Amino acid sequence: MELLEVPDPEPGEGQLLVRVRAAALCFPDLLLCRGLYQVKPPLPFTLGVEAAGEVAAVGGGVAGFEVGDRVLGMPVTGSLAELAVFDAARAYRSPAELDDDGAAALHMNYPTAHFALHHRAGLRAGETVLVHAAAGGVGSAAIQLAKAARARVIAVVGGPAKVDVARALGADTVVDRHAEDFVAVVKDVTGGAGADVVVDPVGGEAFTRSTKCIAFEGRIVIIGFTSGNFAQAATNHLLIKNYGVLGLHWGMYAWKAPQLVAAVHDELADGVRTGVVRPLVTDRLPMAEAPAGLDRLAAGSTAGRLVVHPDN
Repeated sequence: MELLEVPDPEPGEGQLLVRVRAAALCFPDLLLCRGLYQVKPPLPFTLGVEAAGEVAAVGGGVAGFEVGDRVLGMPVTGSLAELAVFDAARAYRSPAELDDDGAAALHMNYPTAHFALHHRAGLRAGETVLVHAAAGGVGSAAIQLAKAARARVIAVVGGPAKVDVARALGADTVVDRHAEDFVAVVKDVTGGAGADVVVDPVGGEAFTRSTKCIAFEGRIVIIGFTSGNFAQAATNHLLIKNYGVLGLHWGMYAWKAPQLVAAVHDELADGVRTGVVRPLVTDRLPMAEAPAGLDRLAAGSTAGRLVVHPDN
């Protein structure tokens, strides 16, 4: 990564030029740096997949947005820049109750958690949800949204400091994976029944071990592989134990079912207003420290979201 002066982008038809006020670092940014993401932009490119800011210019054919409006979303050009271009059809108004840092941390993690719990897993009140990497971006969102749905939450984290974070977010039971076996804890808490829903952004051993404590007709939702290891589902085990493994690539919904994404954004904005949705921003970095922030993300030492301020 290099900090460079480049020409200002210009909005095309159906696009917005956005002055970026906050860009939240996320795991796809790390994968893009390594050339491991499913999308591989031609080099060189500007990094940053989500941002919040204000509209600086409006392209042709755009209705519903004006210069000065606060927006959030996934930019067409990277968010680690002072200016980024958004497709107007995939830009959303920032909730007035959130500052730009909170708005930048809302767009990917909360819809991902919402789609995982409700659209894919069909979560019902009273069920038990096991959340891996529960102090991270998606995990912290999943705790809040599962509790809002009146579910019991068992959170798995790495280290004592993250235990405190997950408890503060509202998890009913928190497991430090360095000190306890989450499989045994899940079985104990549920009286042997197991977890009805598993939210898994980790993959690898987290997935394999989750199959040991999944409930009858339980649902494991695969969100990502922050462990670096793809989860391998044993289909004979699925058959014998009657559980399901579901994939979730939330970004695909923006292209295949944008109306669902818009509806979920409106629901999350309502959650912000009622206090159910509270994006966890734990550090704010100037642009020059963005590479160090990604190093921290890669090391797994962060909780919540790291936000970069491109204008600093």
